[in-house]
Amino acid sequence: MDILIKGGRLLDPVNERDGLYDLWIRDGKIWKVKEQNTDKEEPDASGEDCRVVDASGCYVMPGLIDLHVHLRDPGFTYKETVDTGAEAAAHGGFTTIVAMPNTKPVMDEGHRVSYVHNKAKMLGLINVLQAGAVTKGMRGEELSDIESMVKAGSPAISEDGKSVMNSGLYRKAMKIAKSLNIPVLAHCEDINMVEGGVVNADKDMAAKGWKGITNAVEDVIVARDILLAKETGARLHLCHCSTKDSVRMVKAAKLDGVDVSAEVCPHHFTLTSADIPGNDANYKMNPPLRTKEDVEALKQGLHDNIMDVIATDHAPHSEEEKLRTMQNAPFGIVGLETAVPLTISELVRPGVITPLQMAAKMSTNPARILGIDKGNLAEGKIADVTIIDPEVEYTIDKNKFRSMGKNTPFHGRKVFGEVEMTICGGKIVYAADRMKQ
Repeated sequence: MDILIKGGRLLDPVNERDGLYDLWIRDGKIWKVKEQNTDKEEPDASGEDCRVVDASGCYVMPGLIDLHVHLRDPGFTYKETVDTGAEAAAHGGFTTIVAMPNTKPVMDEGHRVSYVHNKAKMLGLINVLQAGAVTKGMRGEELSDIESMVKAGSPAISEDGKSVMNSGLYRKAMKIAKSLNIPVLAHCEDINMVEGGVVNADKDMAAKGWKGITNAVEDVIVARDILLAKETGARLHLCHCSTKDSVRMVKAAKLDGVDVSAEVCPHHFTLTSADIPGNDANYKMNPPLRTKEDVEALKQGLHDNIMDVIATDHAPHSEEEKLRTMQNAPFGIVGLETAVPLTISELVRPGVITPLQMAAKMSTNPARILGIDKGNLAEGKIADVTIIDPEVEYTIDKNKFRSMGKNTPFHGRKVFGEVEMTICGGKIVYAADRMKQ
């Protein structure tokens, strides 16, 4: 079935398009893109085999790509599965997600990577790409079979959830990643400095009796990883940056010619530690919510394009786990279904970033970092498209999430920006009620 998307504001950073365009999809690909109100001959959209989508007032952008998702499958499927995670992603506007390897067993061999890819293909909803672990069992002692995982389709390696503390071993992994032309996705945390911390190390958190995690826990490893990337020539992507000095170091590294990129999660540009209402573990994530000064630095970094990507660090947990105390509950919140409204509400509407920057940070830049042919609405490209109405105002309701995880600090928060339709490979995989025929 052909699809004609009419009346929308096309946001296509690769082709420098930001304006009113009509877009046709045929045979799973972008067939035609035509500026509205021109004298150019309009392609034929007649016939019952063409679905016409009225995108008036909406953003039409390349399908969103999330570089940082935890699917918990295999091993922790009471929290999430490949299927439920893919459904949540489609609901949130994502057509491609990268799953982190901290499953049980750990994703440290090619056949395990194939398990996730095959399961996602059977579902046939969105593109799920499984990152491989840097070390066997994520124990930091011996390198995984990185080549076999890349052959199985891993687009990157990561030890997400922890850092590889052995710098010599990590350098070897970076050299292998360089030879295989894949990025290293880095969780920056010096485990020797955490000392049982669960929140940001600041005066207010200490007053509540909670152990703190200092900015240096992140910053020390950011500095180390940048230096290793500089030496090896590896493509380094820094996950969930949360501190002002991370922004400063990324800026300096880029000026120095290091092949580094960095992401910020919506919770880190939306909330501070002062927003934690009480002993509510839905506000517990790693790295933790920081200070207002850090948040402002992250926003400025996004504005200045120092920080390249907005990613979710989607981390579902069971309700029972998150009902524990702040000290004892696991780190992490869900994010696939709140990323779009938080980005629009906190960044786009206040003018921190433009809508075109949003498309770049949530689609085009992630595609470039992964080295995949996506994030592009040029004619002939695979038709991964996300349609968003930036003016819809509503209240986030965790009970409407497709994810099995309901652990969010944003339940009940008023926001702007609703995903109206997600199209993956030319197939409509999610449509809001007003878009349904």
